[in-house]
Amino acid sequence: MIRIFQTSIFFIFFNLIYGQSEFIYILGNVQDAGLPHIGCQHKFCKEKFNEFEEYFTTSIAVVDPLERKYILFEATPDLPYQLNYLEKEIFNEFLLPESIYITHAHIGHYTGLMYFGREALGAKNLMVKVLPKMGDFLRTNGPWNQLVDINNIQIQNLNFGLNTNELRNITVTPIQVPHRDEYSETAGFIIEGRNKKALFIPDIDKWEKWNKNLKQLVYEFDYLLLDSTFYDSDEINRDISEIPHPLVIETINLLDDLSREQKDKIYFIHMNHTNLMLDPSSELTKLVTDKGFNITRLGLKLFL
Repeated sequence: MIRIFQTSIFFIFFNLIYGQSEFIYILGNVQDAGLPHIGCQHKFCKEKFNEFEEYFTTSIAVVDPLERKYILFEATPDLPYQLNYLEKEIFNEFLLPESIYITHAHIGHYTGLMYFGREALGAKNLMVKVLPKMGDFLRTNGPWNQLVDINNIQIQNLNFGLNTNELRNITVTPIQVPHRDEYSETAGFIIEGRNKKALFIPDIDKWEKWNKNLKQLVYEFDYLLLDSTFYDSDEINRDISEIPHPLVIETINLLDDLSREQKDKIYFIHMNHTNLMLDPSSELTKLVTDKGFNITRLGLKLFL
């Protein structure tokens, strides 16, 4: 009887604290080119041509369930499916985001903006929040400048280190990360809620190229959603130096001496189609999770 009472109290307390809290909602965990990947002959890819709805390009939403609003991070090529997924699983109606944050100008992160244009939704003044070079890129290159010129979207420039208030209790702060900046800067985002704080870094070249200490950051955040494009360098038949990312095995080795409690804050995201961490039933998934780390999956909620 005492245990039942204690359990009831726990759930009442949990609902009071988190039931109406904003939360991060995982809308995709795959690298830019998606899954199935064009031209992929890998067995896992071929199987997914019939199950593509399970795997979307990396994106997250921050949802306010009380106000029935959300903000979106990344406008991916899978955006129509992702907004439909939000409609089906969260809102029971189609809702546009209050604003969209974009990390950088690689294909999996901004090209979904096309769906807000004249040929598709024909949105009106949808707020897109980006760093200055990314803003210039969208304003001065077609077809993106048409979205701006006819007011499908409005561009709001962000600045590194300066936060923006969103929803009821959310602040978003862009931080600079080293990446292949051919057309824009690259941002990671700090997302802070009423109770918890998250770090979202879907793309970075290498942890040692960054001016921040990843291991120290683990102690400062409750959730860290980190680039996990490749598990190791043997996955692809390309010069991996042309597409640098921190290998998952490198990240694991860097953080392996952390306590189980600290490792549990790590959520791997942005996996290439060759990375079998995408498959929940794979031996690689078991190896990573047995070490105490998490792998993001579609529909995962992380309460803020």
